[in-house]
Amino acid sequence: MKIGFVGLGQMGSHMARNLLKAGHEVTVFNRSPEKAHDLVAEGAARAASVAEACHGEAVFTMLAIDEAVENVTLGQGGIVASLRRGAVHISSSTISVRLARRLAAAHAAAGQRYVAAPVFGRPAAAAARQLFIVASGEESAIKSVEPLLEAIGQRTFLVGQEPERANLVKLSGNFLLGSVIEALGEAMALITKAGIDRQQYLEMLTSTLFNAPVYKTYGRLIAERAFEPPGFAALLGSKDIRLALEAAEDLRVPMPIASLLRDRFLVLLAHGGGNLDWSAIGELAERDSGGRGA
Repeated sequence: MKIGFVGLGQMGSHMARNLLKAGHEVTVFNRSPEKAHDLVAEGAARAASVAEACHGEAVFTMLAIDEAVENVTLGQGGIVASLRRGAVHISSSTISVRLARRLAAAHAAAGQRYVAAPVFGRPAAAAARQLFIVASGEESAIKSVEPLLEAIGQRTFLVGQEPERANLVKLSGNFLLGSVIEALGEAMALITKAGIDRQQYLEMLTSTLFNAPVYKTYGRLIAERAFEPPGFAALLGSKDIRLALEAAEDLRVPMPIASLLRDRFLVLLAHGGGNLDWSAIGELAERDSGGRGA
């Protein structure tokens, strides 16, 4: 398929590369042009603007925040203004439910199709084509882009025809991940202050009742205090918890743990940790206990 890809950060660059490897004709655009150099050397075409990335059957966006997705999609010379009728915008960004609704409405009014397809997985999973994709949108639109989703992930979960459903599922999942990180951090702080070896403790946890990728991945990062370079920045984790709480308020769903996480991220950001991996909130409990960095 002939497709465009907008947003070549840690995740987007790997996703675009896997689309190339799968034989698709990919045109890439990034606000910082140097991020496209490697992909162009590997066979991608370089777009000088968002509009130039919208000449194919579909265009992906993989951007960090609502404002960036809104500008690229709804702004002058953006996707809605440039994509041909019947073509598909696939948004893999983690965005708000409210923006997802706006994007779906704008594309429908322009005779285009919109699929929300946020992903679960860190950059290493993106590189290895091991992402889990949550997709929602018009059934025929999802069907038409199945080869593209198969090229970037190991499995796609369909959650309905309203695109915002996929974004709500993604936000709920990131809330759960943040909850695990906080709980791991508190447990690590407890045993560390008692003088118990952190690595030995993690090995016991992850080889018994907590034998799951989330505990292994984030447990290792917390145990080793390996928060740089970030696989997912704390600033973005904070944003996702805020968006989950926004959705919860709209739906009248109390989420007291999410409120706690919001405050934990605010503490981390206030101390200059916005560019650390979001698992760095797992070190706050140790600091609070008078341990490392207190």
